[in-house]
Order: sequence, then structure tokens, then C-alpha cells
Amino acid sequence: MPNSCTKRRMLSLGLLASLAGMVPAPQGMAASAPPDFSPSAETAWVGIGIGAFAPVPGSPQPVVQDPAHRYVPNNTPGEQPTQRISDIGNPNLKQWAKEVMKKDNDEVLAGKFAFTARAACQPGGVPGFLVLLAPGALTIVQSPSKVTMIVDGNAETRHIRLNAPHAANARPSWYGDSVGHYEGDTLVVDTIGLNDKTFLDNYRTPHSEKLHVTERWRLIENGAKIEVLLTIDDPDTFNRPFKMLRQYERMDRTFAEYICSENNSANLFDYGTPTAEKPDF
Repeated sequence: MPNSCTKRRMLSLGLLASLAGMVPAPQGMAASAPPDFSPSAETAWVGIGIGAFAPVPGSPQPVVQDPAHRYVPNNTPGEQPTQRISDIGNPNLKQWAKEVMKKDNDEVLAGKFAFTARAACQPGGVPGFLVLLAPGALTIVQSPSKVTMIVDGNAETRHIRLNAPHAANARPSWYGDSVGHYEGDTLVVDTIGLNDKTFLDNYRTPHSEKLHVTERWRLIENGAKIEVLLTIDDPDTFNRPFKMLRQYERMDRTFAEYICSENNSANLFDYGTPTAEKPDF
């Protein structure tokens, strides 16, 4: 049987072993901190480009502008703006989606104002949220349990629960059920449970309730930009899953309030904004 000195030595070694698990790892081995997408209350993110997703090499392409109808953005000096006409020749689209989009294209070419969720005061959904049109800028608020993303245009808001499972039997909704976690310098967001009332993009690409969206958010260029890599999987609408990119640049600005229904009061176009038949006051 061990003597008292041996007992004390064994107890000391056991205590040191237990404490070793509580000591932080050396600096070179420490886990990286999550990316800080909201370094100050005056930081917002503005989409780069003309409100469209970019293709990813090696992946089926997202829907783009029909090459037969050039797109001219608003406020282009010396040119008359045009509307988005989707390229339904995209081989990844199922036939039903092509037929829906052709009917929509024909109506727009005949004079109908092209639908956008922003102009119609409707939720953008996922991933349409990422290409909501100006004047929207994106504000990101992070906490240990949730990431909240807000576009100041009509205060469109997403809630992403961190390190949590998807809700059981979630009913389809405008923004679905989004859960996320950090992988080093990347925020990974997984979204299911989306209804089919939204479009994937500003080309009015439809989807089914089987839509599954995965996003990988990370800071690039020393924090001056955010890059989002998206994977779209909807077997009822697309022949194959595909990837696309969206980038934002950092701006020093506070959250601004743009109320959709007020800004559309001029009725310059038929935006499809919901309107009450009589006042409720």
C-alpha cells in the first residue's frame, strides 16, 4: 500500500492533470475568434453590383439577364433604364419554372412593371434578401446566441439562431428557419422551411417549398468587404444544386429608416403594393 508521501504525489499529479484541461491553449493553437460583422454602430454593408448574384466557376450558373434584352440600371447617365428579363434558356431550370418565367417575361415586355419584393413591400425571403434593391443597406448584429440581419429598406429582418437545431416540423414561412455556426472566420447559415411566395433573385426565379439554402459569410480585403458563398438546392425547380456569390462593401453610416409604403405613395408605376379599400382609422 502506498505510503503518505506517495499518496500526496499521486494526488498532486491528478490535480495538475485536471487543471491542464482548464488552462488556455498556447497562442498559436488558440481557436480563432468569430468574424466581427458589426465592429461599430455606424457600420453598414452595401451590395456590390446591380442587385444580382455572381456565378461560381465549376457550378451551374444562376439565372442572368436575357442577352436579347440588355439591362440598363436606373440612373445610368445618358441611357433609358430597362427592366430585368430572365434568361429562361438556363439548362438547370425545370420546365415548369421556364414556363412561369416566360409568361412573366412576356408581360414585362408588354409594359408591365417588373415585380421586386422591395417595391411591392413584400419580404425578400432567402436568398432574395441578399439582393433587395436600393436604398437598402445591411446592418448585422451579433450575439452569442443569434445573428440578426436588417436591411434598412422597410426594415427587412432575418433571425439566425446559433448552435441550435432546426425547429421540428417548422411551417413554411417567408424567411424560413435559419440556424448557424462559426467555422473559423466563416459564419455558416443553413435555411429550410421556406414558403414558395418569394423569388430567388431580381430575375423573378421561382422555387418550391423544398428550397434549401446554405450561406458562408466571411470578411475579405481586411474587413472592407463581405463575401457570401451560397449553395442552392431545390430538386423540384433545378436539375442540380448550384452555387453563387454576393459581395458587400463596408460603409460608415447609421441605420436609416425607409418605409416602403410611404415611398411608393407617388404611384409612378404599378408596384403591386397592397392597398386597403378604405382607411382603418
